[in-house]
Amino acid sequence: MSYVLGLDLGTSGLKGILVNKEGKIVDEASSEYPLLTPKRGHSEQDPTEWFRAAKEVMKAIVKSTPDVAENLDGISFSGQMHSLVLLDKDDQVLRNAILWNDVRTTEQCETITEKVDNLIDITKNKALEGFTLPKILWVKENEPEIFEQAALFLLPKDYLGFRLTGNKQMEYSDAAGTLLLDVEKRTWSKVIAETLDIPVSICPPLVESHGKIGTLDSELAQKLGFKKDIPVFSGGADNPSAAVGAGIVRPDQAMASIGTSGVFLSYEETGDKAYNGHLHYFNHVIPNAFYTMGVTLAAGSSLNWFKQTFAPNESFEELLSGVKDIKPGSDGLLFAPYISGERTPYTDSNIRGTFLGMDIAHTRDHFARAVLEGITFSLKDSYELMKKHSNKDFTQIVSVGGGAKNPDWLQMQADIFNAPVVTLETEQGPAMGSAMIAAVGAGWFEDFEACSEVFVQYKSEVKPNPEAVEKYEKVYENYKDVYPTIKELSHKLATE
Repeated sequence: MSYVLGLDLGTSGLKGILVNKEGKIVDEASSEYPLLTPKRGHSEQDPTEWFRAAKEVMKAIVKSTPDVAENLDGISFSGQMHSLVLLDKDDQVLRNAILWNDVRTTEQCETITEKVDNLIDITKNKALEGFTLPKILWVKENEPEIFEQAALFLLPKDYLGFRLTGNKQMEYSDAAGTLLLDVEKRTWSKVIAETLDIPVSICPPLVESHGKIGTLDSELAQKLGFKKDIPVFSGGADNPSAAVGAGIVRPDQAMASIGTSGVFLSYEETGDKAYNGHLHYFNHVIPNAFYTMGVTLAAGSSLNWFKQTFAPNESFEELLSGVKDIKPGSDGLLFAPYISGERTPYTDSNIRGTFLGMDIAHTRDHFARAVLEGITFSLKDSYELMKKHSNKDFTQIVSVGGGAKNPDWLQMQADIFNAPVVTLETEQGPAMGSAMIAAVGAGWFEDFEACSEVFVQYKSEVKPNPEAVEKYEKVYENYKDVYPTIKELSHKLATE
């Protein structure tokens, strides 16, 4: 039997899944590593911990599935986007990686916005704290002795690829999240680098996500128990890898992902759409394709907050058991999930969440349903931007994460999006996407669409209810008025 191994390098740990040619998960393993917070707003990790975790995961899989030692056809990766790894001329890590969720770079984002006139034309994105370029500028301005030694920067999964093969590169889906890539031309932007006095030489060579970057280091392979040369493929950023793992390989599909944050993502065939920075627009792991993405900062975390505050001793199932008995629209109760600020469609770190329309007749079930509806309305904001700028009309939305686990919430999604919603038989997120990248790279399939037909299986479809759709269209119009209504007061409260 032949296998591929997908390694997902996340923020809290690394997960590996071993998949056969039928798309079945044969084995899996994981290893955690610490998050470092040396100062408020700082979020860092030691890149060598990622390498340690990868070795642990591979060793565990070889031990529990012995025949993988002679039958592994490829390894690939998915990884947290944006996080900065700096190497010196001897390929040594110069400092801890500055992670995607580090927020120290507001000043650098302002500098980029002021100095780079055509930033959105080149990168398709606004300068936000999460991106890599502001982190590079921060190091340049605050740690000049380290920046002077920097010979190359990598992102997490590319650093892991280097440690496994000895070769350094970056593929397009992660490069697009640096704010240094010309997304349409698929080249590093000399204009941006020169404007900000950053040497283009620190940018690594660019490769395709399913491109072979080398073979597993022979000494390492022997220590791990492999008995043949193992091809290693570049891999992709976590969001497009998750999309591929969910079977999002056509323009008429979208993914609604509800984790701590929420993502509404769609496939794009061209890179010339004029979203003007209102949505994230990146190169895909699929060759010559792109993807559009809107982000709700507090999706699942809004529900977690509600549970911990009002039902700390109950399960989510108990908390949500009564929402099915509440009518769409929660009898006039609206929730805006801005408890951590918001990203799409409002880039506003000072906005805060609210319940509006509270009535003496409202019960806890009303509030619980309003929370689910508010999270989904926030994701619909991204869908509406796609419709406005690109005439998007989805025939299928794949729901993943927390939103896929509750049947009543799935029905709400179908009704609010007014589109059929499906869930996955086996949800593995970016790890499955990375395994599919390895499968395409190894030649198992001609392309990602062919791979998706084998690797991705859906559960039964949830169709929109016409009466609920009509009701939600009216409620959503009210929801859109919430942000402009509360913005001024919310900002005042944020400064007190």
